[in-house]
Amino acid sequence: MENMFDALTEKLMNKNAELSYNQARTWVENLWEDFESTRAKAGRTYKGQELTEQIVLKWIEQYGPFLHRYQPEKEKFSHLNQTEQ
Repeated sequence: MENMFDALTEKLMNKNAELSYNQARTWVENLWEDFESTRAKAGRTYKGQELTEQIVLKWIEQYGPFLHRYQPEKEKFSHLNQTEQ
């Protein structure tokens, strides 16, 4: 799974040069977790990592270039675009 996250992180960084590796990795992990937890809460059956990877790739293609502009309104998501210190 680590290799998959690394590959997705690289794809996101190729789509958005504004994000550091750590920011892109955080986005990938959160998109992955969000998709899987939303499906589980909806009572859907687990379809495997392949489906989750396809969805995260689709989101990276669609939203990746704009993720550095994300301004969270909830505290829960405030860490997503923090810069490294």
